[in-house]
Amino acid sequence: QKKKLLEELGGNRLPYMTPADADFHQLWKTKYSKLIYRKSDTVPDKLHQIVQEGFLTLQKHDCFFQDLVRIKGKDFVTPVSRILIGNPGCTYKYLNTRLFTVPWPTEGYDIKYCSPQIHDACKALIRLNDYLHIEAVKALQGQNLSETKEVKDTAVIDKEKNFAASLTEKGSISKDQSSCCVPEDDYISLKNRTSYNLTLLNYMDPLQMLYLKQEPYFGMGNMAVSWHHDENLVERSTVAVYSYSCEGSAMEESNEQKLKGRDPAVWHVGLKVAWDIETPGLAIPLHQGDFYLMLDDLNMTHQHCVLAGFSPRFSSTHRVADCSRGTLEYIFRQCELALQNLQTDSDSMALSLKSLETAVVKQVEEIHNEVEFEWLRQFWFQGKRYLKCTDWWLKPMAKLEEFWRKMEIMTSLVLSEVGKEEQIEEQRNETISCFLLVLTERQKLRKEWTAR
Repeated sequence: QKKKLLEELGGNRLPYMTPADADFHQLWKTKYSKLIYRKSDTVPDKLHQIVQEGFLTLQKHDCFFQDLVRIKGKDFVTPVSRILIGNPGCTYKYLNTRLFTVPWPTEGYDIKYCSPQIHDACKALIRLNDYLHIEAVKALQGQNLSETKEVKDTAVIDKEKNFAASLTEKGSISKDQSSCCVPEDDYISLKNRTSYNLTLLNYMDPLQMLYLKQEPYFGMGNMAVSWHHDENLVERSTVAVYSYSCEGSAMEESNEQKLKGRDPAVWHVGLKVAWDIETPGLAIPLHQGDFYLMLDDLNMTHQHCVLAGFSPRFSSTHRVADCSRGTLEYIFRQCELALQNLQTDSDSMALSLKSLETAVVKQVEEIHNEVEFEWLRQFWFQGKRYLKCTDWWLKPMAKLEEFWRKMEIMTSLVLSEVGKEEQIEEQRNETISCFLLVLTERQKLRKEWTAR
């Protein structure tokens, strides 16, 4: 699609607007109304202080890492350094790389941090998370009330109003916020679309980068993050981004200049309607402590990029990650399901399989692959770096390895069973052909991971 779009442009640039343009607010209101932007002075000073101290603490302890991601079969190191912080046992997958949360302090969990400062930084981020959750509820509330044409029945609106009010009064979220489940109803409740279960923190110093990609469609300048939709999110959930650029006097001077287009010294978020060359783009400046919300389906209908300024910048990007297949709880359940097919003889202690039915064998071997390639290899591929913050993941990973060893034994048992003479030919061939498919996939993935 990108190639097609660039061909269509034929070397021309699409128009875009910044707040300096007369029609900027009109364009925002008509084409980008689900982007909500708040200046830093709307956020409590105390919150700014603890969050910004938290960023600097994590940087001082070398907790930001560049990720090795995979795009179209090739590996790339991200220009931005990141760390994932969130609910214990949650993960977030993007560009074929699974990140594992450094857990923020959560009731009922024993989390040992490498230093009290790292504990305080994680605590500050859960405070920011609570604040942004309430702001997102209020913003969605405002949208619901203003969109009178498409108003849902008043009972639902009243329910949402009451919910937003109770949240604002309490100033925090209820305990079941850690739930990662997505209801199957057509209408995902306001709460589930704003209860962020993790934040992906980013850091980049543009002056340390030898090369940054140029924005290709509008000529907006250096990009820290290319055009994209955020992935692995609950459908129509809000994304909240808090921005902290370490601005100094040199940056402010540069802001005085009257430039055509966006000021290259200042960080911006760029927005465009996905794969559209009719609608002008937007470039919105991000100063120290500003935040923005991408509401409802904006992340699906539009794309966004991050345009680099001159100063180093941190951001905290709060998400409702789709954890249906991305929590420890889920993968442990899968392991227990697979191991139901393994039995131990009470006398000889010999292991054997309860069933050789094709469907059972296939399910077990697919879970075997999932544990190895979605969890163990993803963790140990980049996982040692998490030890700079906490050793929380080591115990669950050891438990998963134990499950994986048992599944390796189960694979050997299938092989020895299908090798026996007394097997019925037809059933045996069926088992072998389905088993072979999963084994071939395992072999291919092992080669790929070894190469990575």
